[in-house]
Amino acid sequence: MKHKKLWALLGAVMLVSFFVLGREGVHISRTLPPIPERVTTPDGTLLLEGAAIQRGQNVWQSIGGQQVGSIWGHGAYVAPDWSADWLHRESLFILDAWARAEGLAGYEAAPAERQAALRTRLQGVMRTNTHDAATGTVTVDPLRAEAYRANAAHYTDVFSKGRQAYAIPEGALTNAAKLEDLNAFFWWTSWVASTNRPGDTVSYTQNWPHEPLVGNVPTAAAYMWTFISVVLLLAAVGALVWYVSRKAEEPEETPPAKDPFLGMVLTPSQRATGKYFLVVVALMLVQVVLGGVTAHFGVEGDGFYGVPLAKYLPYAVTRSWHTQLGIFWIATAWLATGLFVGPAVSGVEPRFQRFGVNFLFVCLVIIVAGAMVGQWASVQQRLGGDLWFWFGHQGYEYVDLGRFWQLFLFVGLFVWLFLTARSIWPALKKPSENRPLILLFVLSSLAIASFYGAGLMYGQRSHLGMVEYWRWWVVHLWVEGFFEVFATVVMAFLFVRLGVLSAKVATPVVLFSTIIFLAGGIIGTFHHLYFSGTPSSALGLGATFSALEVVPLVLVGREVWSHLRLSKLGGWMERYRWPILYFVAVAFWNLVGAGVFGFLINPPVALYFMQGLNLTPVHGHTALFGVYGMLGIALMLFTLRMARPEARWRTRTLAWSFWCLNGGLVLMVVLSMLPIGILQTQAAIEQGTWWARSAEFLQTPLMDTLRWLRAPGDTIFALGVGFLAWFVVGLKTGWSLEPAATFHPEPLPSEATPPLGIAAPTALRRR
Repeated sequence: MKHKKLWALLGAVMLVSFFVLGREGVHISRTLPPIPERVTTPDGTLLLEGAAIQRGQNVWQSIGGQQVGSIWGHGAYVAPDWSADWLHRESLFILDAWARAEGLAGYEAAPAERQAALRTRLQGVMRTNTHDAATGTVTVDPLRAEAYRANAAHYTDVFSKGRQAYAIPEGALTNAAKLEDLNAFFWWTSWVASTNRPGDTVSYTQNWPHEPLVGNVPTAAAYMWTFISVVLLLAAVGALVWYVSRKAEEPEETPPAKDPFLGMVLTPSQRATGKYFLVVVALMLVQVVLGGVTAHFGVEGDGFYGVPLAKYLPYAVTRSWHTQLGIFWIATAWLATGLFVGPAVSGVEPRFQRFGVNFLFVCLVIIVAGAMVGQWASVQQRLGGDLWFWFGHQGYEYVDLGRFWQLFLFVGLFVWLFLTARSIWPALKKPSENRPLILLFVLSSLAIASFYGAGLMYGQRSHLGMVEYWRWWVVHLWVEGFFEVFATVVMAFLFVRLGVLSAKVATPVVLFSTIIFLAGGIIGTFHHLYFSGTPSSALGLGATFSALEVVPLVLVGREVWSHLRLSKLGGWMERYRWPILYFVAVAFWNLVGAGVFGFLINPPVALYFMQGLNLTPVHGHTALFGVYGMLGIALMLFTLRMARPEARWRTRTLAWSFWCLNGGLVLMVVLSMLPIGILQTQAAIEQGTWWARSAEFLQTPLMDTLRWLRAPGDTIFALGVGFLAWFVVGLKTGWSLEPAATFHPEPLPSEATPPLGIAAPTALRRR
């Protein structure tokens, strides 16, 4: 097999990277923050039981979990980070009590030198680890027990009576026993964040959140690995540029005289994929509406322009649906592309393939509808017992859907893998120089189906630290990792199939791109886990390898130029101009969203102050939609173009869609999310994470203005989605086509060899 060295290097990267990822996972599991069996005062008075902490974690999950504020910085941004908020309130309660005992009005009224002395005393109390591993007991002094009760009363009031500033509706949680358990869980996440690991001077969360009152500041390791990551990034960029520049430029391919897809006879299964794309634009429209409603909750926490929407559709539900639908429609576009490409590559239509495509479609519709209904019912406390976990809301961002729907989707992905693999298998069996590219397609499809299963590795009562470890396997490795590989392979397929790129050139390029991306991307998963109860080794690995993730993006300019060249080719290539321009947008946002904004928050010291603030959704929106969403649209348009290459599109609607989507995304980031995130980061540095996430800071006139400034970008973006939906539906109804402007399909000359060197498109056959 050609390219043996590249295949061997890819295998070595995968083997070593997953060994490190797994080995560190074992280390994390052995050093998790303990969940005490009981918390007592020195005289033995029971404050809370460990079982209450675990039950409280489940209560928090069932009401929306990370969609209602955040824990350890992971979650939504309207309500507080409960860990940071509890820690600050507890600290102030103790400091005020001590100050009043000295005859002062409170801590803030004390002279500066007295405040410093009180803070030193507080740090001695809060940072000392009193966990007795032999008895499973944590001992807290009586004043700290009083602070617990005061905080518990406050949070009980918040969740039972609601808080408009937090977008928490009245009656969000009214069960007294569940409220007690929820308070126990909040206390534990705060205790973990402020208590030193045994034999260390650093808390279980690497001193996150920033809280000067208890001495939570960035660790020496955070500074050291930040410096190392920056130097490593510069060195790796230099090495990559040197390696690429020393290689001879490959000659540009001359496009064939005629569109290779002209005359292609669609198979029944390929025609059946059309409804997938109608669902894609429908889900996009719903997601955009939910995004607008969710953003509006930031300024009107209990309604929507006076309508008491929160009572029936609270923020936790709209944000859950908004994030889930984004993943659903992007995945649907990609899966449909895979189903379409298989027969086009092999020239074979397996038996019952159309039935399989239709069956999978029905399953996806059931999963989407069932998951959304279940999440609403869980947040509204309509699911008793453990039903919330199985059919409702798991409470973890991006993997919110209930375990039953999660299992259903996992099985559905393997159905998709089976359908895709069986249609492409005949081409894989034929010896040709194109077989490595086809093999990469199959392997990336296998990875997509398999790695979603990481979300099944934790259970209903798993430790939060291990949940975060496995959750990021899904979010980072599945969404950001192997979807990226699949996308790279599919793009190469499409350009090879058009004849504008040779398989001889495409195969080593795809292999090389996959190697350098996964070399940093797999172990780089740990950059999400710096402050999730992990040891400092995870911080070092995450900082080092996440820096390497940015390295391939320095060559994005070459990709942009290549795609722009293709979009400007005349003749029949003009038909593919807008799908290719969406590929240009993918490359642009890959550099800006994944590269610039990604590395902005990746170094440990940077993320220490930015985690849980609005600079994270800046990266999330520009990377998730900018890269994967734009790519989903590009693949959808490419597939629709391949399905009817002879049709003449009305492209004005596509042009409006393209510029509105990209312009709207730029405006919503530049006018709103980015300045809010910068101001929050400044506040976190100066006063602490609690202040940057507090209602007092976020509900100022300036912040309200900045949130309202999302409206122009959101509106333009929504118009872009509307134009796209109008165009796609119009292809079905005919209004997106020029009237009477089609021409007869032109078959390929009999002597021509299709780009992949396999059965000609007109020779599609059933097997």
